[in-house]
Parts: sequence; C-alpha cells; structure tokens
Amino acid sequence: MPRTVLVVGVSRHLGGAFVRRLSRDETVERIIGVDVVPPRHGIGRAEFMRADIRSPLVSRIISGNDVDTVVHMGVIATPRAGGGRATQKEINVIGTMQLLAACQRAESVTRLVVKSTAGVYGSSPRDPAMFTEDMSAMKMPRSGWARDSVEVEGYVRGLSRRRPDIEVTTLRFANVIGPRVRTAFTDHFSLPVIPIPFGYDARLQFVHEDDCVAAMTHAVHAPGLGPVNVAGDGIITASQAATIAGRPFVLVPRTATGTITDLAKRFGLVDIGSDQLDMLTFGRGLDTGRMRDALGFEPGYSTRAAYEDFARATKGRIMDRLPFAQPGWTAVQAAEAAIRAVTPTSESEK
Repeated sequence: MPRTVLVVGVSRHLGGAFVRRLSRDETVERIIGVDVVPPRHGIGRAEFMRADIRSPLVSRIISGNDVDTVVHMGVIATPRAGGGRATQKEINVIGTMQLLAACQRAESVTRLVVKSTAGVYGSSPRDPAMFTEDMSAMKMPRSGWARDSVEVEGYVRGLSRRRPDIEVTTLRFANVIGPRVRTAFTDHFSLPVIPIPFGYDARLQFVHEDDCVAAMTHAVHAPGLGPVNVAGDGIITASQAATIAGRPFVLVPRTATGTITDLAKRFGLVDIGSDQLDMLTFGRGLDTGRMRDALGFEPGYSTRAAYEDFARATKGRIMDRLPFAQPGWTAVQAAEAAIRAVTPTSESEK
C-alpha cells in the first residue's frame, strides 16, 4: 500500500482535485504536492513544496522524504498554460526526463502512475474502430501535447526497463470534460459557432473530470498495469456534441476549420493544436476492456452523460449575445462576428 505519495502538478485543476480526493484515503500516510507555482485551490491534507521538475530539487524531495509512490500529472496540454509552445515542450519532455531520473535513483520509489492521453494513438482515416493498448498510431502525432505524450511514454518505458521493480501504470485518458475543467475541447464546444469539417462527423469519446480523478486514485492502489485506456461508455459525433451544447454549427472545408479556430485563438477563446484538429476531423475510439478487467475501474459517467454535464454548465451563457448573420457572409465572417460578440471586454468578464 502507498504510504508517502508525491503528486506533480497540484496547482492545476485536476491535480488539485486528485490530491483532495486522495486526502480522504486514510491508508495514505503522507501526500506531497509539487508544482512551480502555489495552488490557488485547496489541496486537502497534502503538503505543498514549490519545485520545478526540470531542476535537481525534485530528486532531493523524493529521496529526502522516502517517497514510495510518484503520480505524474504535470504534462501540460495547452501551450498558453505553459507560457508558449517552447516552454510547454520543455516542461513536458525535459521535466519528465528529470522526474523519471529522480525516480530511478531513489530506492524508496516502488510505484509510478502517469496521467497520459489517448492522443498518443493519433487520429487518421486509417484508424481502427477501437484502439487497444497494444496498438500504435496509424499516423503519429507530429506536434503539440500528443507528440509530447508519445515521448513521455517512451521515457516511462525506459524507466521500466532500468528499474523493473517499479510498478508502472500509464492511464491514457480520452478527452476530459466536465463543468469545471477547461481544455481545448471544452473551449471548442463553447464557441458561439462551432466549425465542423465538411464531409466529416467525428466519433468522440469523453471521460468526466470526476472519473479522471477517480481513475487516478484507483491506479495508486493497483499493481503496475502498463498502459490503460480510460473513457466513458459509448460515443457521440461532433454534430451531436454541438446540438447538445445548444450551439449552431457550420460545415466548412477542413482548411477553414483551422482558420476559424486560429481566429478564436487570437481572441483568447481556445487553445487548440493541430493534433486536436485531426481529432475533430477523424475522431477516435478506445477499447476499455483493460480498464474494467485489470484496473477494476468503472466510470460513473458515459461519454454522453459526461458531455451533457459539461453542456448544462455552459448552455445559455452566450446565446443571447450572438449576432444575426448578414446576407453574403462567409462561414469565417459569421464566426468572427460571433466570436467578437462574446469576447471579454474587461478583466471581470474573463
């Protein structure tokens, strides 16, 4: 059983929710939360230690506190959250290398749990209906968070070879969604007009933010299982998602989808990468048999229920502010007008 757990990334929403949930587990004697900035939310009974995982300090924290379980939730999904793409990649890749090197040196570490993403499978028209954990991407992600996660998982496998006594579980989450979490996909489906690539209606799977936290907590107590897909049951399509969210959607050429999304990025409404645009085009399906049979975890929300919970929290917030489309407007012009209508005009609206 884990006694001293170190959690990386506690200042982010999911990291904070995880340590608060773990704090209710009396079998865990001590929880240490690490991040580069102090958390602005509660972290239960976790002790916060300010540290950058790119620095040698994290190694001293692990060895000096006899940490036996390390939970890595410090891979940043969006460039803006990391201070730009270059910083994001450095934190994700170099930071993970340093963290795993610290785990390798520390004899006390016996378990590692890594929060990863199903984005490592990529998204392409040649994909299987459902990805199992033993499959690899038909089209490898070329950039962004998904590419970083591919490299992170490679370093994790390297640690397993060098320290076979460390039990490793890597949770590959479908897109996390919910009423409180903010991701590239929650941003996208909160747009006043949602662009969907013409000729495509991507199959989407989601996992509720509460189920994400519950699965991480479950993995802390489970034996090392390697990679495990985590997603809610079922799928919804991109057009269904727009309808459930109460947003109009417009069918545009695939290249124009990127144009509209880039426009929204300039207004600060979304922070989405090329890998996620591929997902909005081709979709992805995950086989979750290992999640149930080996991890023994059953999500509380299906894909549709998770999305509906998100939609309830956002529906109606902006619809009364949408402009009417003018005759002759292109899809991009209509989207630009709608985005301007909901762009915060003061700091209090952000």
